[in-house]
Amino acid sequence: MSFISALDISSSSARIGLSRSLARLLLYKHSCFLAKKNQWIHLLPALRKDMADTPLKIMGLSGSIGRQSKNGMLVDLALQKAADMGAETHFWDLQEKPLPLVGEEGCWSNPIVKEFQEMASSYDAFLVSSPEYHGTMSGVMKNTFDWVYDQHVGGKVFGLMSTLGGMSNSNTLNHMRIMLRWLHANPVSQQLAVGHVKEAFTEDGGLADSDMDQRLQSLVESVMKTATMYRDS
Repeated sequence: MSFISALDISSSSARIGLSRSLARLLLYKHSCFLAKKNQWIHLLPALRKDMADTPLKIMGLSGSIGRQSKNGMLVDLALQKAADMGAETHFWDLQEKPLPLVGEEGCWSNPIVKEFQEMASSYDAFLVSSPEYHGTMSGVMKNTFDWVYDQHVGGKVFGLMSTLGGMSNSNTLNHMRIMLRWLHANPVSQQLAVGHVKEAFTEDGGLADSDMDQRLQSLVESVMKTATMYRDS
């Protein structure tokens, strides 16, 4: 046998040995991965049960000052529907805890701002309503969102609503979607625009139009389902 032939055989044997060693190493690592994966698979039902036993936390935000405003009433109604489905809800009342204008003197150290940001971070989803002024959301609504960042609401689920004095349209809703995209938030596809808002509510705070009330119900259900899916995944 020539030296070259012997070298070829030796090289082939070395490659075969290396391949077998590599295969054993990969098989071992894969086995370890499967073991860890199976451990997680066994743990998932318990983790999901713990999450299912914990109610969703949903915060309501109004683009009008005061809980008795039309937008406050709409947010309250949406929160009540969410509570009826088992959610833990909270209405952030700007009349009781006003947020300062972004940039005004002393705003960055305002304790209400810190409280608002911390609370927003702890909630799973948001139900939001703004009046439409000059084709867009109110200054109150915009200032409220100017105080949160992606670390507070990124990945969170939003249900969007708007109110108008005349015919309904989607201008405010579209602008809020664009704003939330910059915050890396996730508004659901369903939305609600309530036109002729002065005549929209009954004396007990419900929506006078039963079809509109059903659309609100569908919006809240979508927020609940989506937020549950995100949280439990």
